[in-house]
Amino acid sequence: MSLILSALFFCTTANAAQYRAVLVADMDTGRVLYQENATQLNYPASLTKIMTLYLTFDALEHGRLSLDDYLIVSQSAANAEPVKLGLAAGAKIRVEDAIKAVAVYSANDVARVLAENLKGGQEESFADLMTRVAREIGLTNTNFENSSGLPNDDHMSTARDIALLSMAVYKHFPQYWHFFGIKSWTYNGKTYTNGNRLLTSFNGCDGMKTGYTKKSKYSLVATAHRNDKHLMSVILGAENKDVRANVAAQMLNKGFSMLSSGAIPVSKTTYVPPIETQPTQQPQTYTAPTTPQPPTTFSGAYNAATSAAAPKYTNTVPPTNSNTGPGVQFGAFSSQSAANAQVKNVKDKLGVNAIVEPTGTGLYRVRVYGQSESTAQQLKSAATSNGIDSYVFH
Repeated sequence: MSLILSALFFCTTANAAQYRAVLVADMDTGRVLYQENATQLNYPASLTKIMTLYLTFDALEHGRLSLDDYLIVSQSAANAEPVKLGLAAGAKIRVEDAIKAVAVYSANDVARVLAENLKGGQEESFADLMTRVAREIGLTNTNFENSSGLPNDDHMSTARDIALLSMAVYKHFPQYWHFFGIKSWTYNGKTYTNGNRLLTSFNGCDGMKTGYTKKSKYSLVATAHRNDKHLMSVILGAENKDVRANVAAQMLNKGFSMLSSGAIPVSKTTYVPPIETQPTQQPQTYTAPTTPQPPTTFSGAYNAATSAAAPKYTNTVPPTNSNTGPGVQFGAFSSQSAANAQVKNVKDKLGVNAIVEPTGTGLYRVRVYGQSESTAQQLKSAATSNGIDSYVFH
């Protein structure tokens, strides 16, 4: 089929009336071959879990987790909305099974288990971390409010940003890439099938992730090898599962055809109706004071997203109960000198006198106690604005 006929075929079988945004790119070079509405804000739904898994892989890579560790299921995680495994509060799940539950079945309860175990027992703190790391790897229009992609009007992203995030996983953690290509997974006697139809219907497909909510409609990141090329297609807001799968396959075929012919990349903007509910606030624009502004071009963002070193962050430990009212934790550190430096940082930037508190596990956390709920939340917001990672505890 000639390139012209291929393009005509694509235009007659899929158009922007069937989806909100699409993008196809070379995963090895970052070159975008075709994009349509790629920078328009959309709800990412369960594509959010790509970031949850990215941070899980980072924890594995740096020894904060191992695949054989067991994670505790909180009551909050057990209460997560479907789709979920239905784990009871107090149950345990192995890290490797948790990854498969998220990558294959898109389990919302298990995404929350990972978030709470990775970030001090607080999904909100994990979501703040997700947004901060998003900025570090060049995602300029993404804001995360939870670890799963469950509906929230401030939880937004774009096809461009989702592509960059997916490429960052591919480049930074290739040893874990195979999790996105698992076609089915059996746990506790029940078999769960991956919602990515292309894994069984498109030759060379090796990942990656589906998404759906009522507002977001149907989304998919699909990746595939052909000869020595590895391409990615991103589709957001498809009308149904059939459109999602068909357009993803068409986009991959289109991309491989463009590479073979040497066609010039195409960028389009087409009209799509406004999303059902606009966010109540603009996506966060957090940038650490000591780092430059995130790149704005796709090539620059690709370089940031796929640089040799993955973003580093300081993990925190679960808070302990205190009868002095709400408080704010500004991190946990492996040395007392580092904790003391954070105390000074908090004092200089926020005007707050924090204390260093040994955890008994070799870490030193920096905290303030005895705040009102409103004051604690204000401190957390001020800390975020000043590049200080924090969360409110009770």
